Amino acid sequence: MPWRVRRTEEENFRMKLSKLKLLIALVAALALIAAACGGDDDDGASDTVAPAEATDDTEAMDDGDGDAMAMPGEGVSVTMARADWSTGYFQAAVYRQLLEELGYEVSDPSELELGPSLAYLSMAQGDFDFWVNSWYPGHISWWEPELPDGSQVGDHLYAYGPAPQTAGEFITNFSNMGGEMVAGGLQGFLITKSFAEEFGITTMDEFNANADAIAAYDAQDPVPGNGLADIYGCQESWTCDNIIQNQIAFGDGAAPWENIQQAIAGYDAMVAEAIAKANDGAPMIIYTWTPSAYITELRPADNVLWLGVNATLDDSNPAGEDGGEAHDQRPGTASIGTDQCPASADGQCRLGWIAADIMVTANQDFLDANPAAAKLFELVVLPVIDVSLANVEQSGGRDTNEDIIELASEWIANNQALVDGWLSEASAAG
Repeated sequence: MPWRVRRTEEENFRMKLSKLKLLIALVAALALIAAACGGDDDDGASDTVAPAEATDDTEAMDDGDGDAMAMPGEGVSVTMARADWSTGYFQAAVYRQLLEELGYEVSDPSELELGPSLAYLSMAQGDFDFWVNSWYPGHISWWEPELPDGSQVGDHLYAYGPAPQTAGEFITNFSNMGGEMVAGGLQGFLITKSFAEEFGITTMDEFNANADAIAAYDAQDPVPGNGLADIYGCQESWTCDNIIQNQIAFGDGAAPWENIQQAIAGYDAMVAEAIAKANDGAPMIIYTWTPSAYITELRPADNVLWLGVNATLDDSNPAGEDGGEAHDQRPGTASIGTDQCPASADGQCRLGWIAADIMVTANQDFLDANPAAAKLFELVVLPVIDVSLANVEQSGGRDTNEDIIELASEWIANNQALVDGWLSEASAAG
C-alpha cells in the first residue's frame, strides 16, 4: 500500500459496510438517472462508441514496418484544470491519464482548481489548455465577456458535444460530435418528504404561496426569522447560483417567488445540513444534481421528493445576471414518476432545469497544435453510471487525490479495449 495508511480490520469492515449501503442506495438512484436521461445519452460509452480490439502500446504506435513510432504527445507539456466541485474530480483524472497514454506530460488537475467564472477566462487567455467540467447550456454565459483585445472569451474556445440551443453566436464553436456525458447532468430541487406531505407541497410555486409552510421553514432554515425561506442553493461562482437567482426572479413566469431566497455557501457544508434535516424530517429544500453520491443520501421517494416548477426559466434574464440570457432551462423536464415527483403529469416532472451536457472545453490554439488530443476529446464518452459509482467510492472514503487517481486507473483498466480504440484513433490523428 504505497501511499496509504494501513487500516485496521475494524476500519476496513466499517468502510465495506458503509460502501455497501451507499451502493444499495445507488441502485435506486441510477434507475432515476436512466429514466430521466435514457434515450438522450444512451447511458454510457459502450453504447455509443464501438470497442476496438485491445492493442498494446507497441502495436498502437507501429509505423507499419515493425518500428516503434514516437507518441504524438511526446515532448508536449499540457496544463489542465478541474472544477471546484468534487463530483468532477474523477473525470479529470481519467482524461489526464488518457492524454499521458498518448505521450503528453500533463499537469495534475488538483493543482489548478477553479470555478467556471474564472476558468473560461483563464482558458481563453491560454493560462491553461482544457478542462472536462463544462455544464452546458448554463456555462455558455461565461463565453461572452470581452478580452482586452476586443475579442470574446468564446472566440478562443471549443467544446466537444452537442451545441446548446442558447449558445448564440458561439454555436459554431461546438463539435456536435461525441460528448463526455450528454444530458448527464440531471438537476433540480429536492424537499424533505415529510414536510412536503404535511403541507401538501408539490411545486416551488405552491411552497412560495403557502404562508404556513414558509413560516415553518423559516423557523429552522439557514437564516431563521427573516420572514423568508432560505433554500440551499449553489456555491458562489458555480453558475447554478446565478441561474437560481434568475429562477427566483422569474417565479411562475408572471411574478417572482417573493418568499424564497437562496443561501449561497460551500456546497459540501450545505448538503451535509440538508441530509441531516431530510433524515430528521425537518424542513429543507436544496438544489442538487447527478452524477453524484448526493442522490444516495437524499433519496427521492424515501426521505425527499423532487419539487416541480410551474414555469421554466426562459432567456429573459429577469434578475439581470451577467450573461443571464444563456440561463434558459427549457424544456426543463425529466421522466420521473409521481412517487419521486408528485407534480409529475404523464410521467414527466417539470423540474425547471434542463439535463445539462457535461463536456470538454479547450483552448482553440492548443487543439490546433495537438490534433491527437483534439481527436481524443471528440471520442471519449463516459457512462453516467460509472461516474456515479466513482462518486460513491469518494463518498465512502476514497477521497484523497491519490484515491481518485487510482479510481481513474481502475476504470481505464476495466474498459481497456474501449480505451485502446480511442487511443489508437487519436494517435493516428496526431
